[in-house]
Amino acid sequence: MKAEKHFYPATAEGLVDILRALRSPEGCPWDRKQTYESLKNTLAEETAELLDAVDEGDPAHMREELGDVMMNLAFFAVIAEERGDFAFGDAMREINAKMIRRHPHVFADADAGTSDDVIEIWEAVKKQEGRSDRKSVLDGIPRSLSGLLQAEKLQRKVARYGFDWESPKQIVDKITEELQELKEAMAGGNDEEINEELGDLIFAAVNLVRFRKQGTSEDLLQKTIRKFSRRFRYLENKLAEQDISLDDASLDQMETLWQEAKRHGL
Repeated sequence: MKAEKHFYPATAEGLVDILRALRSPEGCPWDRKQTYESLKNTLAEETAELLDAVDEGDPAHMREELGDVMMNLAFFAVIAEERGDFAFGDAMREINAKMIRRHPHVFADADAGTSDDVIEIWEAVKKQEGRSDRKSVLDGIPRSLSGLLQAEKLQRKVARYGFDWESPKQIVDKITEELQELKEAMAGGNDEEINEELGDLIFAAVNLVRFRKQGTSEDLLQKTIRKFSRRFRYLENKLAEQDISLDDASLDQMETLWQEAKRHGL
């Protein structure tokens, strides 16, 4: 029997009610079988699509993808409710209280004239909150973050205690040192050493990005990926115009078109 038609308001609670209906015995077979674990990849994918929409500067696409992310978050809450772990309202009360608690310069009598002051206040409140299971200042970095973002968060955490570089030049020197060590490892032919040195080189490059404060390493890498894609698509299209497949194209032909794409500012 089909569920009766019901009015669901365009609110967070309305969304939660929709998901409750979908999870009910009369609901959707696919929605009923979802779990915390199965939703992890879906949430990651929808979040990535939202970030793509932000990069594209497309408000309509952003609105759609933001809704998809919110649906996934509400989905987690409904499953938690069924399991007796917590309810949607519990999560909302906790985040509301946290935002008020961590902004005493807005909701209490603390002073913050700059964004750096705000960060100091935020970190001080976090310390007061405490996590009994955290034994290191490095605890709490999400393992599901990309390696680039994990590296930046780790570096920022230790930098707060003075464990940091004094200038970009020092980091460039470190990058040069790591590159030399990579060359030596490659000359030795030991794959384990080569992999280690590659990791060290990437970590040092992330340090330079983080120190310069001109965007994240993830952002810069994404820009390079998009640039590479634009140039390669140009190369593909030009070869197609000449009725040449990628399989048949020579490296010299592809390199010529690649340089042409660069000259065109792609």
